[in-house]
Amino acid sequence: MPRNRPGALRAAAPRATAPRRRPEAPPPHVPGLSATADRDVHRAERQRPDRWVEPGAAGEALCRYRAFLHAPGGRWRYPREAEFSCCPGCARDDVRHCRDVLAALLPHLPPRSRAELVRLLRPLDAEFRRRTLPDPFAPPDAPWWWRRLGDPPWG
Repeated sequence: MPRNRPGALRAAAPRATAPRRRPEAPPPHVPGLSATADRDVHRAERQRPDRWVEPGAAGEALCRYRAFLHAPGGRWRYPREAEFSCCPGCARDDVRHCRDVLAALLPHLPPRSRAELVRLLRPLDAEFRRRTLPDPFAPPDAPWWWRRLGDPPWG
């Protein structure tokens, strides 16, 4: 009598458990944060505290914020208005939206992770204030980064 193959036996056996799913790929590491703070940021992103926050948004926002500030030369910088500010991905073309994403995450982080992210943002914010001009016509109740002059969307 021929022997049954192991694969044939497994195929004939009833499945007791659901098939395994591949775990979702983790968002990229937020540059400059420790592993603990990075994990806390990703947890806060998954909770979606704001409509602009999605998984991976903090890392992208921080990279765009740094890229805007580390442009060569010491000239004034003018944040560019996003052409389509209604969708989260397009809105991050405006560096002020990137700063909004980071500000939206801060209250949802544990104290140590929040302090670590604030330590990263503090020199970037100082550079942003130094390289941008105040907008005298901005609403006074807006966050400070929205009270800086920016390029119009048509310019």
